[in-house]
Amino acid sequence: MDKHRGSRLSELFGSLGSFFRKCLFCILSMGPIPNHFAFIMDGNRRYAKKEKLEEGAGHRAGFSVLMSMLKYCYELGVTYVTIYAFSIENFKRKPDEVQNLMDLILEKIEGLLKEESLVNKYGIRVYFIGNLKLLSKPVRVAAEKVMKATANNTKCVLLICIAYTSCDEIVQAVHESCKNKWEEIQPCNSPKSCSGRVEEVDGKSIDDGIGHSVQELFGVQTNELRATRASTFCNDVAEGVERTDKKSGVAGHAVHGSCDKWGEVQSLEASRTGDGVIPNVKSEKLLVDLSILKVVDIESHMYMSVAPNPDIVIRSSGETRLSNFLLWQTSNCLLYSPNALWPDMRLWHLVWAVLDFQRNHSYLEKKKKQF
Repeated sequence: MDKHRGSRLSELFGSLGSFFRKCLFCILSMGPIPNHFAFIMDGNRRYAKKEKLEEGAGHRAGFSVLMSMLKYCYELGVTYVTIYAFSIENFKRKPDEVQNLMDLILEKIEGLLKEESLVNKYGIRVYFIGNLKLLSKPVRVAAEKVMKATANNTKCVLLICIAYTSCDEIVQAVHESCKNKWEEIQPCNSPKSCSGRVEEVDGKSIDDGIGHSVQELFGVQTNELRATRASTFCNDVAEGVERTDKKSGVAGHAVHGSCDKWGEVQSLEASRTGDGVIPNVKSEKLLVDLSILKVVDIESHMYMSVAPNPDIVIRSSGETRLSNFLLWQTSNCLLYSPNALWPDMRLWHLVWAVLDFQRNHSYLEKKKKQF
């Protein structure tokens, strides 16, 4: 009888709480709501120490808070939530602690696949963001299963940063961007890819693609060849250097100097026009376009390219550091740092964060436009 009464009271308070949140979120929705929340869940170990709990209990308590925060964000209408679950730097902790965390992460990842999980209840798509190769095979396989199982969920998105640091993300993105750009340029450096014509000059093979002709005719070494392959736009770069820094005579000379051998190739191509050979202007222009690495190229290879930049980062425990988290994506983002440890975070902390965002919204939008 007492158990039945207790369950009914629990249901009653749950319904009242849900109704209160609905009213509260309706009021908050009168102003701008962040589209993307990012959480740095700081203070789990300090919470366990403060409450005199066993090792790992703080992280379990933190997971319960995370589930509550996800529910609040969904009810508020937030589309993207990113959490900083495990940094690459965390691998430097004691082996036993790292193993316990990996076991807990594996347990919670597998729990996301259950029918009654919050992910399936609210139609949340899950991404695991980071260098997943650093994870143990069971954790990596479980993460891949969750991403595949939730691929068709469209209501909101949860991004779990694991084995992640922003520096690693940026280095990886630059590496992939350069690799792709190199693969785009390479076809125009092969003897037959641009025009299909190969000729002999003084016993040397010259083609309309500029890369091999420079290397073979002038014996340019590997390091010099990289600069020479960009020489189709050397004159433009040189002019740009002269315009932006008239005092830097050394810089201008260096850029012009790197084009000396290219000038000889241009003269050679010009001399060939008398025999009816037309210089391949289109392929040169193509190389100019391909050789420029743009910011958008790097951003497209970021781990976080699947989501827009965060509108607000919430870091618990009062810390105001980003700790190598989303450094590229948070240049125009609000940082909110309540003093509560992560397991102590509650609904009102989220409400205050939203109010702080609304108070600074016009300023943040102005900064984004300037950027």
